[in-house]
Amino acid sequence: MKRALFLGALLLGSQAFAGEYLVKYQSTSALNMLNTMTMSRVAMIQMTDHNATASLVKVDINKAHEAQALASLLSQPGVEYVVPNFKLKAFTAPVDAAALKDQWAIAKVQAEKAWQRAGNKGNRSVIVAVIDTGVDYKHPALAPNMIQGYDFKENDNDPMDKTGFQNPGHGTHCAGAVGATGLIDGGIVGLSPEVSMMPLRFLGEDGSGDLNNAIKAIDYAVEKGASVISASWGAAVPRSQAAPLLEAVKRADDKGVIFIAAAANDGKNNDKTEMFPANNGYPNSITVAASGPSDAKPSWSNYGTATVHVSAPGENIMSTLPNSKYGNLSGTSMATPLVSGLVALMKAQDPSLTGAQVRAILQTTGAKVSIETACNCRVDAFEAVDAVIAKKMTVVPAAATVKTSETLAFSVLHGKAPFKFVSSNPAIATVADNGTLTAVANGSTVVTVTDATGKTASTLNINVGAVSSTPPPGGGQPGQPGEPGEPGECPLGDPMICQIICQIQPDLPFCSGN
Repeated sequence: MKRALFLGALLLGSQAFAGEYLVKYQSTSALNMLNTMTMSRVAMIQMTDHNATASLVKVDINKAHEAQALASLLSQPGVEYVVPNFKLKAFTAPVDAAALKDQWAIAKVQAEKAWQRAGNKGNRSVIVAVIDTGVDYKHPALAPNMIQGYDFKENDNDPMDKTGFQNPGHGTHCAGAVGATGLIDGGIVGLSPEVSMMPLRFLGEDGSGDLNNAIKAIDYAVEKGASVISASWGAAVPRSQAAPLLEAVKRADDKGVIFIAAAANDGKNNDKTEMFPANNGYPNSITVAASGPSDAKPSWSNYGTATVHVSAPGENIMSTLPNSKYGNLSGTSMATPLVSGLVALMKAQDPSLTGAQVRAILQTTGAKVSIETACNCRVDAFEAVDAVIAKKMTVVPAAATVKTSETLAFSVLHGKAPFKFVSSNPAIATVADNGTLTAVANGSTVVTVTDATGKTASTLNINVGAVSSTPPPGGGQPGQPGEPGEPGECPLGDPMICQIICQIQPDLPFCSGN
């Protein structure tokens, strides 16, 4: 496998921590080699952390010998890649302290009607991991639903949300949107008032945290039994640089954990400017844009037909803040935990639901709005919960963007085999009776399935055409990390550094063009 080093521009001017890198090793012998390299008192490389689950070590490299040390690391057998330990930032706006406690979002998505249809407000067997700045777990509107978490920022068992100039209580606000109890006079209610919330802190008082701790938080959530992970943060980096983060989301996918991610707040099209973890592309993941009270897209919300799955209320959202307070925040950060709470409510009705199935239900039951996502829809809690309880037949996936000549496999939730699949536009894409779609030409089609009892269900638009976002290098499937690096291209963004490294180690994959 190729070994390459990747650097890139980060969202909101964030940058790699000086001299810190994550090294992916492929074997015990490679780990032993890394240990040996870092044991010398005068070593240029010092190992500072080890994540055995991810096969990653964090190293601190002497900046005066950075090129030489990186070349040495990259030349070692069993080293798969090296990436900078870059920063990830929360997607939020400042508190609007003058706002009243108006939970317009709860009414907009018909939450009360959803609870009535379900006959419950969730189930505490469903665990939502809120990976963020921590949570004020003593807040009276949150405390009954809190379970033990962890602080990866300070490496202790106290994930308390610590406020600062750039963190008004981001994680506490997100937790309230997921599952505030609604039992406190003058308080607020979350989408799943009966739920278990696991606070995992890796973002600090400045609203930022590093890649290494984000990965550890995801792995912890999976290990401790989370059903849903809520991630209202990210960075704009090349897909290859985000490889360790993508691998962590993949481990969650493998364990059936649903990953809800914020699309970001810089008003860009995620199909063209990739954001991670939002653009991970795995079936268990749901990426969320923000909507406003009139169902319009706020100017700052990111969007994207191919890579953003749904929208949800995220403008002037009233929720919990540290020290028993409440306040409004805006951002895709606020839309994301609302969806996380809704997914928890759906899982309370049917624990067997997968992330792909939940995404399809949210998309086919959502209210149609003029916000560019895969479904052009805003989530509707009542319609989604009703579809789960009524066991409404649903085609999975319900929306997708594929390139010409690619195939896409459909399954059917709550239908009786055998199935008959039909494409509304065979000139754009054909579909076999086993549910395999083959993309033929640019355009859109709708796939309709009929089951053995005569029931029918249809997808939304299945778009065929070149996916605008950067594809996974090396020909991997959409959303897969693929094979990093392109021969002859300097992946550092600085040809001078590449030239120095290539003089030291000329056989590296990117050195053929230097």
